[in-house]
Amino acid sequence: MEGHSLDFDVAIIGAGISGINAAYRIQTEGSPGLSYVILEGRDSVGGTWDLFRYPGIRSDSDIFTFGFAWNPWTRNESLPSGDRIKEYILSSAQSEGIDHHICYKHKVLSANWCSEKQNWELLVSRPGEDDPVLFRSRWILLGTGYYNYEQPREAGIPGIENFAGDVIHPQFWPENYDYTNKDVVLIGSGATAITILPAMADKVRRVTMLQRSPGYIVPLPTTTFLTTFLVRFLPTKIGYFFNRVLWLFRSYISTAVSKRHPGLVKGLLKRVTTNQLPPNISWDPNFKPNYNPWEQRLCVSKNGDFFAALRSGKADVVTDTIKRIDEKSIVLDSGAVLRPDVIITATGLKLRFGGGIQFSVDGKPFSGAGRFAWRAAMLQDVPNMLFMFGYENASWTLGADVGARLFLRIEKAMRERGASVAVPRLPAPDMPVKPMMSLSSTYLKNATEILPKGGVGVWSPKSGYVSDMASAKWGNILTDLELM
Repeated sequence: MEGHSLDFDVAIIGAGISGINAAYRIQTEGSPGLSYVILEGRDSVGGTWDLFRYPGIRSDSDIFTFGFAWNPWTRNESLPSGDRIKEYILSSAQSEGIDHHICYKHKVLSANWCSEKQNWELLVSRPGEDDPVLFRSRWILLGTGYYNYEQPREAGIPGIENFAGDVIHPQFWPENYDYTNKDVVLIGSGATAITILPAMADKVRRVTMLQRSPGYIVPLPTTTFLTTFLVRFLPTKIGYFFNRVLWLFRSYISTAVSKRHPGLVKGLLKRVTTNQLPPNISWDPNFKPNYNPWEQRLCVSKNGDFFAALRSGKADVVTDTIKRIDEKSIVLDSGAVLRPDVIITATGLKLRFGGGIQFSVDGKPFSGAGRFAWRAAMLQDVPNMLFMFGYENASWTLGADVGARLFLRIEKAMRERGASVAVPRLPAPDMPVKPMMSLSSTYLKNATEILPKGGVGVWSPKSGYVSDMASAKWGNILTDLELM
């Protein structure tokens, strides 16, 4: 292989919200002279928000905690659209000069740790080069998320290949696709389906959400009185700080109460849902989940738009299982038949660790699966690599920021001790195993085969933003971490 050599202290992989945040932390809180590059396979920042283009794409976490702590979201809306989020990420990067460190269309193919040189060797494809280009860095920070950008999750829908109409997966929505006056069946009941249905309802002849089992759907207003009051009547920085704290507290309380008093929360959600439904759509079985709140992630309906679409008469929900799909119809196990023009498979995401990069240490391949994760951020026996991982019951950015702050603590400790390598070492081979993600969502059921595993002590999965951030910033970070 022939290529150029570019040397950096840190290579951040991915210019999504995790990568941009990590870059800001390095610039403002890192050791003087700490150099970095962001390698991004796409031609723009944004990650998820650049990739997804389906109707209604928006955040399903409140933007006040999903956004950057160092550049608060200033619009008075809690669930902004995907294009506004991408615009926000880009403007945030530009305001801090982070965009000058981004190499677009630089897809990392492999990463090999060279013990002799004590650095990572990254093979990167980029436009205009026949052969991969070599980048070297002391550290790599993975801001790659946890799902596959190139392949959707295969849902195993019987006969879907026989359908003569359009079959669309939201992850690869066709540009300028016209669904006006079409009959649409939307397969799935997660956040994507809850977002797409109301966005399509005004143009389609009819859209039907076909679900095997229902989930919890919570109407959330885009603006609240308290948010408006804080940002309007307090000094700008103070107002946005308290607004962020408010939404953090709100998220914590809702999940804590749901887990401790599931019966109470189920009753409240039933009442809210029933009040939103039209007479022709029943709560049971269409909105009666077979699990407790927050055993799977709650879906958010922006200003109750999902229920408004149902009440309009142009949208419907069917709870059933698919027997088969033929050229023009979907035959259900109940005997009912749906005859759509378009099928949308909103059946979840395909998991992947590390963006599909081929990892190795001294030429010996390894994967994230099967290895314990130290502080839910570094892999057992893998030097100088940190992956930024979010929360399953709170905004992703919160967890990613914990990882970025943890990296800075480790890097500082290394400089103080004259070390060039940091590698987590498992204290005992019989460590109890805990999943990194505990929700029971269908697309997470094979997570243990793909993602790292958690244990106990400093090997535990993430627990909560406040405690995790406190530990990252002020706790003892040397337990089970070998510095050389």
